[in-house]
Amino acid sequence: MSFTQEEEAKLMELCQYALDCARHNDVESLQTLLDAGLNVNLSNESGNTLLMLAAYNGHFEATELLLKCGALVDKKNDKNHTPLAGVCFKGYDDIAELLLQYGANPNGDGGMGLSPMNCACFFGRKQILKLLLQYSHTKPTFLQKLALFFFNIKNTKRVREM
Repeated sequence: MSFTQEEEAKLMELCQYALDCARHNDVESLQTLLDAGLNVNLSNESGNTLLMLAAYNGHFEATELLLKCGALVDKKNDKNHTPLAGVCFKGYDDIAELLLQYGANPNGDGGMGLSPMNCACFFGRKQILKLLLQYSHTKPTFLQKLALFFFNIKNTKRVREM
């Protein structure tokens, strides 16, 4: 299928509008676009999906909508970052929990050793670190254990099992 230049420009404009809806929590417009057939895993030129943009900007409602519509929870952008790693960087506890409930990998490699767990340690996200431990299926690394000690996290079941 080929498009005219005008059609291609309109399609690009529509895609940008959808990305802006995710970025600015315009859930109603996002729902309309998804109902009309928009790909829930649409991404921008940097590989940031609708989910990445909604989660990274702290928009719980848009994040939840996208997950309910089947967005890939661990889809990486061009920098190899996942939505969960972005949320760990920004410090959105509620969105981190939502992503984990939908199966986000707390230990996934985000490039340069920055897994979501490492991001939470590095940026001092104590509450998120506790959540990640609850969903983790691997033992913490030495550096992660140091962070647990530093943040005085010891009363979770996962930490007691180490």
